[in-house]
Amino acid sequence: MIRIFNDFSSQLFAGFGWTILSSLLTLVFSLIFGILLALLEVIPNKTANRIGRIYVEIFRNIPLLIIVMFFYLIVPKYFVQIDGFTAGTIGLFLYTSAFIAEIIRSGIQSVSQGQMEGARSTGMTYSQAMRYVILPQALKIVIPPLGNQFVNLIKDSSILAFVAGFDLMYQANAIASVTFDTFNSYFVIGILYLVITMPLSYYMRHLEKRMA
Repeated sequence: MIRIFNDFSSQLFAGFGWTILSSLLTLVFSLIFGILLALLEVIPNKTANRIGRIYVEIFRNIPLLIIVMFFYLIVPKYFVQIDGFTAGTIGLFLYTSAFIAEIIRSGIQSVSQGQMEGARSTGMTYSQAMRYVILPQALKIVIPPLGNQFVNLIKDSSILAFVAGFDLMYQANAIASVTFDTFNSYFVIGILYLVITMPLSYYMRHLEKRMA
């Protein structure tokens, strides 16, 4: 294990960086888009509700690999050229957004209807009430499942290995093919994934306690 880390440290750190970058991009954009989708599902507009629901149902029920392969194989062939990292990150973003939308939606709907009515009675518009009253309460409620989703997102980023995304899993495959030491190659990569996910899990638990 130590030999693999020493001999392939540059590849491992490169893979670590690509994994972090893909995860951060996906986390930020999927959180923003997921909140927008959740709002589409709960606002008093049937057309918007239907659009949000259709998106969520489609991307929650299609395997992540199929979504990523669509952007890796179909999009460059018929639309625009993109590399494996971009294809994988876009697929991961669309997939994760659907799950975050469901988490946020459930949080919004768990807030008492009286909160919205009270906010509206003070003269707030629907959007103001949602922004200043409902969403802050909903986000506190959904911190634990969001934390789990963020950890899953980092693990799901290993899908980039299938599209030459140069992430940690891609580097593990490359190292194992050269050294024929499969166990230690993947063991090292597993430790590096823990380096990313463990601090995130700890921070989310800490945040949950503070918000409580």
